[in-house]
Amino acid sequence: MDRQDYNNAENAVNKAKWTVNDYADRAKDYIREQRDRNETPTAEGWMERAKDNISDAWEDTKDAVSDAWEKTKDWTEDAVDNVKDAGEDVKAEWNKSTN
Repeated sequence: MDRQDYNNAENAVNKAKWTVNDYADRAKDYIREQRDRNETPTAEGWMERAKDNISDAWEDTKDAVSDAWEKTKDWTEDAVDNVKDAGEDVKAEWNKSTN
């Protein structure tokens, strides 16, 4: 697995982490947007937006983790095949030298 795959997974997780200040800033943004549209900001509207943002972050995290898993699995399968091939080569060389 590439370092980039680890970084992608870590970045997806980091994007999913919101601090209290991040929540406060995003809530302020929501309130401003609602007022700019001449709509009343509501706790329910804010919660819906937060839920959507968390859902998007979760999907990004799942995608990054899934990609990392597949690449790790592929790398592991390749490594096992390489070890088997090397073992066969050693066995063939051993047989040549003992005959």
